[in-house]
Amino acid sequence: MKSAITVSLVAQVMGGPFVYWDGLDDAFSKAAALGFDAVEIFPSSPAELDVEEVKALAAKHGCAVAAVGTGAGWVVNKWTLTHADPAVRTRAMEFVADMIDVAGRLGAPAIIGSMQGRWEGAITREEALGILANSLEELGERAARHGVPLLYEPLNRYETNLINTVSETADFLRSLRTKNVQILADLFHMNIEELDLAAALRMGSEKVGHVHFADSNRRAIGLGHTAIAPVIAALREIGYRGYLSAEIVPLPNAETAARWTIDSFRAAMAAPVEGDV
Repeated sequence: MKSAITVSLVAQVMGGPFVYWDGLDDAFSKAAALGFDAVEIFPSSPAELDVEEVKALAAKHGCAVAAVGTGAGWVVNKWTLTHADPAVRTRAMEFVADMIDVAGRLGAPAIIGSMQGRWEGAITREEALGILANSLEELGERAARHGVPLLYEPLNRYETNLINTVSETADFLRSLRTKNVQILADLFHMNIEELDLAAALRMGSEKVGHVHFADSNRRAIGLGHTAIAPVIAALREIGYRGYLSAEIVPLPNAETAARWTIDSFRAAMAAPVEGDV
């Protein structure tokens, strides 16, 4: 498994669960200095990311791009894929599609989290799920053309009323024609919705494509009550080789949160595999 840490370029979410806030050069430099394998980027729009510039920063610091978030489409513009207004849904699809293209050129998956929206107003939950499924079919295949997956993140009940658990998400994604949509398992959301984090990851199995490495209180792992050892054991059991990415609040400050994260990651990776002598 590999380590990653988040950087936000979106002023509207200042103070949210992203560690670095002072631009990509700063984030790549600091992440690389601590030994992170990659940076996960939350941009305000696809146009904000100069692909060649980001590639140059990644090469300069020896630090990859783990994933690219699409949530600014909701935060900035209030667009979602399941909005009751078809015109808004069209704008949301265009925004995510463009973000997939940018992320794909960086060799990274795009994330659908808050852009999934919720069912409300004139459409039922079943209709919203049908709209979501059709959107993921199209967007998943668009990501496939870049040779990367599309990541879908089940959120907790306070952020969406569509799908909240890993097992529900796995069943939903397995029902799609496209096989290129994977689960982003966020340990913070899972702490709210799952009975057992490790069991949930096992149920997600081959569909788990990315992990947000956050404790129960959205702080760095080790600063809440998440038992991380069973989580790591489950990830190893299902053959997960992707990123553990710190989408966490930068408390008490970004530098300390980042250092706690990389220390926690290294401790988790160094722990003996069950059955080892």
